[in-house]
Amino acid sequence: MTEWRNKHRYYYSRLVKILRFLLRPDSRVLHIGSEEGELLADTQACYAVGIENDPAMLEIACQRFGHIKFINADPLDFDIGEKFDYVIISNGLGNWKDIQKVFDCAAKHCTEKTRVIVLYYNYMWEPLLKLGSALGFRRKLPYQNWLSPKDIENLLNLSHFDIVRSDSYVTMPVYIPLVSAFFNYIVSILPVLRYFNLVNMYIARPQPAVKNALDYRVSVIVPCRNEKGNIEDAINRVPDMGKGTEIIFVDGSSTDGTAEEILSQMKKHPDKNIKFLPQGSGTGKGDAVRKGFELATGDVLVIQDADLTAPPEDLPKFFNAIVEGKGEYINGSRLVYPMEKEAMRFLNLLGNKFFSCLFTWLLGQRFKDTLCGTKMIKKSDYELIAANRSYFGDFDPFGDFDLIFGAVKQNLKVIEVPVVYRARTYGQTNISRFRHGWLLLKMSWFAFKKIKWLGGAK
Repeated sequence: MTEWRNKHRYYYSRLVKILRFLLRPDSRVLHIGSEEGELLADTQACYAVGIENDPAMLEIACQRFGHIKFINADPLDFDIGEKFDYVIISNGLGNWKDIQKVFDCAAKHCTEKTRVIVLYYNYMWEPLLKLGSALGFRRKLPYQNWLSPKDIENLLNLSHFDIVRSDSYVTMPVYIPLVSAFFNYIVSILPVLRYFNLVNMYIARPQPAVKNALDYRVSVIVPCRNEKGNIEDAINRVPDMGKGTEIIFVDGSSTDGTAEEILSQMKKHPDKNIKFLPQGSGTGKGDAVRKGFELATGDVLVIQDADLTAPPEDLPKFFNAIVEGKGEYINGSRLVYPMEKEAMRFLNLLGNKFFSCLFTWLLGQRFKDTLCGTKMIKKSDYELIAANRSYFGDFDPFGDFDLIFGAVKQNLKVIEVPVVYRARTYGQTNISRFRHGWLLLKMSWFAFKKIKWLGGAK
């Protein structure tokens, strides 16, 4: 195995880059079908366990990687009594005669936050791979399971896993100077052509149980700047959710009396849990959101734009999606239902649709509306994003992409909730179509390098 890995070092280096992008470095990792242990060792997990039932491979793995725990066990029937942050299933998927049993064993070692990462070759490559084995370019393997993407998704579903997202990589598995880079960094990400990539990747999570709404307190963050006329409406229209709801207004140095209006309304509504936070020296909605999240005491965090163009009355739909386990990052979408007249200017509408298509392609999952202000996430998941923010950096003045990129990087289940987009009744938008549109394009290029190219993976 080591001989073949050395022979195809370029291909395996691509697999390692994919896994290092997907895994947090401080994580506990279980690899089912770990063979001689190289791939598991290369993940650089803080705690790693490999399951392998080939004695020869197991002996080599134990000799080479003494810091990793390798266990001689049947991948179809084992239980080591430990839980992991990630379970990797690769290489052996084609050999096992009951893949559902493997997935069932994986489920025993998962918490509700565990992510199962499945890597398997594209079945359309089968003739080429067989030819490679016959010519000695690839190690000879027994007859492999003929698994289409739908087969793998179905087997995961039968073992009570949800697909979080899927992607594909590697058009050229051998190294040819310049040629390999062209195919793997350009051709492999193009629409249609990407379906011919060699490696298919699936990220799944255990199907969550429905929780009790009264187990959660909700914090509604309302970033505002010159929104005096909307403050009272926001307080009256934000519904009570879960065990209790707090409203946190973060004011970005308003000049129309917004801060004074917030303080006045707090006195008028002593029965409501309202907090006021001046943004201070920070600028931009993104900074305001992050400061509001830091102050929040709720288990669930939600952003509600102060202009109220996305109705607060829709917030329970987002909350129900969290409670029922439908998703972990709930993103609003204004581009489903008809909008009120003058709710969105024509160029803004075109721009939103363009960025919807662009980010769906960039992130490998559907985002119909990237700029809707209403977003909901559990505080524990947000803290995970914040703790790993260094991968992307603090570059987003809007806050939307900091959360979207972070949710994708941490493999959170993304669900969209359609909302009816309404026209403003007070004030003017703080968004500049052209200046901010150019900034969005620059952030898209940044995401392309970091996610599509896996440019930040080491």
